[in-house]
Amino acid sequence: MQAQNMSDIIESYLKTILEQQRQVEIRRAEIAERFNCVPSQINYVINTRFTPQRGYVVESKRGGGGYIRIVKAQLRDDQTSLSVMRANVPSRLRERDAQAMTQQLFDAQIISQETGNAMLSAMSHRTLNLADTRLEEMLRARMFRALLDSLRFE
Repeated sequence: MQAQNMSDIIESYLKTILEQQRQVEIRRAEIAERFNCVPSQINYVINTRFTPQRGYVVESKRGGGGYIRIVKAQLRDDQTSLSVMRANVPSRLRERDAQAMTQQLFDAQIISQETGNAMLSAMSHRTLNLADTRLEEMLRARMFRALLDSLRFE
């Protein structure tokens, strides 16, 4: 069995809390102390694992009484969630972000497993196979937006 890295452990901890309540407020230093890591590790986890593309809203307040609030976005209906997701597709989309967004569509029962797998296959690095990473990410973003547009009219 593969050992989890610290980022995975912190992510799992925060997601466990979010399963029980819609939002969590943390203090970066307290979480870093709890997991015996540097506070920048907490920033990394929040910035890469709790993004709008993955269905989270992050708010922060700096200062002595500061906090980081992570909120699991509630999907209202298919049209709203598709519009919000489309608005948050960046001009360049990394493969792992496309995977996370596709999973979010599946979890919300907007797409079937077969559709999700087809999307993942079409947008994979293996399929696109472009030497220019920037161009590949731009193409993936265009493909994902086109897919979201097609879902709105089904």
